[in-house]
Amino acid sequence: MIARMSAEGPLSIKQLAAPLPISRQAVTKHLDILQAAGLVRVQKAGRERLHFLDSSPLKEVEDWLEPYAREWDQRLSRLQRHLEDRS
Repeated sequence: MIARMSAEGPLSIKQLAAPLPISRQAVTKHLDILQAAGLVRVQKAGRERLHFLDSSPLKEVEDWLEPYAREWDQRLSRLQRHLEDRS
């Protein structure tokens, strides 16, 4: 659902549920959780509620993880160089 909202923009529950092997009620529960996490926003469009992705909380996580990822990249590069030197 997140990937589809990212690629396609705002979608209704009906649109989100159509290709999935789960009920609309299950999609609604998933969307409620994503909304509570701040990853999904809801906008009314007539009788429908459109759901769209708000990726800003994911950017915060990415920013927090970045120093750790950089450190692991450096460690893995050192390990690779060490293993290549031994062969």
